[in-house]
Amino acid sequence: MTKLNLANKKIVVVGMGLTGLSCVRFLKAKGAKVTAMDSRSELALKLDVPLFLGPFDGNRLNKADLIVLSPGIDLHLPVIQNAIQSGVQVIGDIELFAQFNETPVIAITGSNGKSTVTHLVVEMCKAAGKKVLMGGNIGIPVLDLLEKPADIIVLEISSFQLETTYSLAPLAATVLNISEDHLDRHGDLEAYQIIKLSIYQHAKNIVCNRDDILSYPINSKPALTFGTSNSSNGFSWDKQHNRILLNQLAYLDAQSCLLVGDHNMLNIQAAAALAKVTGIEDEYIKRGAREFGGLPHRCQTVSLVKDIRWINDSKATNVGATLAAIKGLMSDVKGKLILIAGGEGKGADFTPLNECIGESVDVLITLGKDGKQISSAKSASYSVTSIQQAVQQAAKLADSGDTVLLSPACASLDMFVSYQQRGDCFANAVKELVK
Repeated sequence: MTKLNLANKKIVVVGMGLTGLSCVRFLKAKGAKVTAMDSRSELALKLDVPLFLGPFDGNRLNKADLIVLSPGIDLHLPVIQNAIQSGVQVIGDIELFAQFNETPVIAITGSNGKSTVTHLVVEMCKAAGKKVLMGGNIGIPVLDLLEKPADIIVLEISSFQLETTYSLAPLAATVLNISEDHLDRHGDLEAYQIIKLSIYQHAKNIVCNRDDILSYPINSKPALTFGTSNSSNGFSWDKQHNRILLNQLAYLDAQSCLLVGDHNMLNIQAAAALAKVTGIEDEYIKRGAREFGGLPHRCQTVSLVKDIRWINDSKATNVGATLAAIKGLMSDVKGKLILIAGGEGKGADFTPLNECIGESVDVLITLGKDGKQISSAKSASYSVTSIQQAVQQAAKLADSGDTVLLSPACASLDMFVSYQQRGDCFANAVKELVK
């Protein structure tokens, strides 16, 4: 691959979050003439490049040789589109990484489960003795990985990052699933799907979910598939015997894994398929799957007191994630399932939740900007104004054997700084119950 010639190029980096700052460092080291921009009016940063705050300077952008756009900045902003029409190339940090990286990459995207699958793949590679690095939309910005020695790099990649990526050639790539998310930025589900599927474009091995037609490659054949459906070729889920199969043969018992729920069995399948097509042996794939205990805010049990299980799934920021959590946990719920949901819906359609909540949720507690839209799914519902009130209401209703699930189906920014803060508030409120 011909690497970008960055020396002495006039390059504008737009957005000074962690990703943008990593881009500035990288470009400076390559000899580029870097300018930084951020829409905020104040920024406590000391940079050794010119920094322009406030509304983006269209004249300066139009005169750039290259624009490097942080994933949090909308590619469709008029000032960015005007620059593109003026002939300026716009890329992101993943594309910069792809231009200079020489280490094999496993690339993971999807609406839900990306972080869990990314961590699982890392654990499987570590079990095999591989020097593995992880980054992208999780952990370390990708450009900071380039100078570090590794046998393999595992990347979680968002749709915002894929929008400005053109030449990434992963050793293995997957789109785990596709459901409505970020439609306030991408416009509609079809546009979002096209962006997600672009991860397959130059991939050597494609791994896909055979049960999700939206995530299936259009013009390529998968190297391996996974899913809940039975298959003679690929990973599948034997619910009757609670085990994962490979080519219809027993592969891994769910009871031996720390992760719980049907959705996590699907995550394990996806990670195993990615590891397998990249040459990791089954022994190490299984070891990694057995030893990984899950991530905070992703169907994480935060308390089990008086035989009431409290689960923090604050990372469920869209409808698909909440559907997966409810369906995945049903086999583990002994009593009532009490769901806490609501927040900033980002323009999503909540009607797919109605049937699932109606059939599987016993009590619904809603909060946040769009909580009322969700509450219509259940006559036995309660509206509250805070996480603390939601926990207190759930505690009044919960009995031994019940499960209380925080799985909002919404973003958190109407009430919290992040989904992490929302999940921490939930966990702290639960801890207050048992003091």
